[in-house]
Amino acid sequence: MNIKDKIVTVDQALDMVQSGFNLTTGMAAAEPVAFQTRLHEIAGKVKDVTITSCLQTMEYKYMEPDILAQSFWLDAWFYTPALRRLHGTGRVSFIPNCLHYAGRKRNYAKKTDIFLASASMPDEDGNVRLSCSNVYESVIISQADKVILECSPNIPRIYGDCVVPADKVSHIIMTDNYLPVSPDAPSNEKDGMIGEHIAKLIDDGDTIQVGIGGIPNAVCASIHGKRGLGVHTEMMTTGIMRLMKAGVITNAKKNFNPGKAVFAFAFGTQEMYEYMHENKELYMASGAWVNDPYIVGLNDNMVSINTTIEVDLMGQCCSETIGYKQFSGSGGQTDTAIGAQRAVNGRSIIALYSTANVKNPKTGEREEISKIVPMLKEGATVTLSRNDVDWVVTEYGAVCLRGLDIKSRVRKMISIAHPKYREELERRAYELEYLIR
Repeated sequence: MNIKDKIVTVDQALDMVQSGFNLTTGMAAAEPVAFQTRLHEIAGKVKDVTITSCLQTMEYKYMEPDILAQSFWLDAWFYTPALRRLHGTGRVSFIPNCLHYAGRKRNYAKKTDIFLASASMPDEDGNVRLSCSNVYESVIISQADKVILECSPNIPRIYGDCVVPADKVSHIIMTDNYLPVSPDAPSNEKDGMIGEHIAKLIDDGDTIQVGIGGIPNAVCASIHGKRGLGVHTEMMTTGIMRLMKAGVITNAKKNFNPGKAVFAFAFGTQEMYEYMHENKELYMASGAWVNDPYIVGLNDNMVSINTTIEVDLMGQCCSETIGYKQFSGSGGQTDTAIGAQRAVNGRSIIALYSTANVKNPKTGEREEISKIVPMLKEGATVTLSRNDVDWVVTEYGAVCLRGLDIKSRVRKMISIAHPKYREELERRAYELEYLIR
């Protein structure tokens, strides 16, 4: 079929959606903006349409509660503010997952009727490249009934295992859209302190995995003095791009995929997207492969760096809920933390502030609490078990829990808690018989 024969309008794509359909969208910057911007127009015309997403970056009109209630259900592998606000409607539900299994397990539970995402402009043979995400996309595409891709000349063409063959592309929507961006998260004093502690755990020539946010940005800033670093990461970020531009990341010393910064999705600034266009130093591949702990562990000197919400004295990490309430998602934390520890000279690092200012549910006033706690909140999800925690870092230092017994772990964790909470944490540790007098 000629490429021109596959081109449809947004109106035509909307007409393909039927009651009871399961739609799956591309992740983060790869979400189909043109289609979702107008999806509300079919509200009331169809019923029980499920939209599965991950790291939704924008709020669309179809997500307004009254419109959502008419026609749509939202399932998500990762909550963002837009979905958190909708949770009370009963129309939003989280999909527990380790990210490298996300596509495969979703295909088992629910077949996708229509997959939609952004992509590069088709080549002369009608092939396109997934734009800035292949976390689960190619796995879903392999089983989807229809594949509709939004192509734009303003979307970067990325190298790697991300080509969608012409015979898998059902339809193309031509747009002139730019990708959604993620502005740089500013780093504060605590971020900088944590970044400095983590930098001491990274050696020249290591291969790193790092995410997005104030702490990861501070880590990137703190390792500018390193040399010959490599990248094997779930997420390509603006911080990684800057380290590549500065010559800190060269990928030359990697024993696995040398010369390439390997990643599964990208979300950052417009500068980063322009840097990525036809850059042969970058390699985007399926998250089912990139995030597989076995694959991660093939990188010697692998260092994974992740953040968490709350850690108990034994090292259990809750990185996605606040008590019973879903806040974000597991993402690739378990994948990369376990994978890094499989590697020769590998290290896994979990970072967090020692305290947080939260609203007291009884008084409504904000108060400071310790994020290192005797036990996780009731209902909290254990994202990374105590069995899989290696290094833990706060602004007060870095401790290694590897191979330690409970009493030794407790002492280590108390040592990096905020000083004002250490006495109380120790008292509770004796009450719980983690420590014995």
